[in-house]
Amino acid sequence: MFNKTLFLLKKIIYLLLVSLVVTACNEDIKLSFETQHIDKSADAVISIKYPKAIGTKLVAEKINQKIEHVIANEMNMAETTENDMSIKDAVAQFDDEYKTFKKDFQDTSQKWEVKVDGKVLYESLEVITISLQSYIDTGGAHGNSRLTYLNFNPETGALLEEDDIISNQSKFKSVAEKAFKDQTKPVDPDETIEDFFFGEDFQLPSNMGFTKAGLVLLYNNYEIASYAQGATKIILPYEDVKGLLKINPQTF
Repeated sequence: MFNKTLFLLKKIIYLLLVSLVVTACNEDIKLSFETQHIDKSADAVISIKYPKAIGTKLVAEKINQKIEHVIANEMNMAETTENDMSIKDAVAQFDDEYKTFKKDFQDTSQKWEVKVDGKVLYESLEVITISLQSYIDTGGAHGNSRLTYLNFNPETGALLEEDDIISNQSKFKSVAEKAFKDQTKPVDPDETIEDFFFGEDFQLPSNMGFTKAGLVLLYNNYEIASYAQGATKIILPYEDVKGLLKINPQTF
C-alpha cells in the first residue's frame, strides 16, 4: 500500500513539473515578425509595408501598437497627434481627405501618395530596431521623406528612449561630434558645424538605431542643413562607443 501511494505521489510530482516546464516555455516564446501589406490606388495611391510582431502576447502588442501609432500619424492630416488611430483608420482618413481635395479642385491632376517601407533592421537579445521609411506627397514642390528608427526591449516590448540607451551623455556626445565632423562633407569648404545646426553647437538627433555596422545617428531632412542635402547618417562603430551604452547590442 505504501509503495503504491509513493508511486502515485512521484507520478503526480512528475506531471506537475512537466506542466510547469511547458507553461514556462509557452510564456517565453521568442518574438518573430511577419510582413503586413496594404496597397490601394483607386483614389490616393497608398502602399504600406511593415513588420508585425508575433510571440509573447503582451510584448508583441506593445511593439505593434507603437509601430501602428507611428505609421498612422505619418498619414494624419490633423495638426494634433492621434494616440489611438489604427493604420486602417489612417488610410481611410487620408483617402477621404484626397477625395475632398479632388472635389474642391476638379481640374487638378495631382495625385496624393503615401509610401511606407518598414522592416526589422537589427535583432539581438537586448534590442530590436525597426526602421520605417515614409514618403508623403500631397502636392507642392516635392513630397516629404522621413526615416524613423524604433528601438525595443525584446523582453518587455518597451520602446527604448535615449536615456535607456546612452549611459554617459557627455562622452557619447563628444564621440558623436567627432564622427559627425569626419563623416559629413560640407557643401562649402568654409562651412562650420554651427552652419549645420543653424548657429547652434552640435546636437544629437532624436533618431538613432542599431545596425550590424554600428549605432546610426540619423538627421532627417530639415533637421540640419538644407533639404537639398537630404538626410544625414552618422555611423558609430560599437568599438567607438564601448562603455557608453546601457545595453550591449551585440549580445546574441
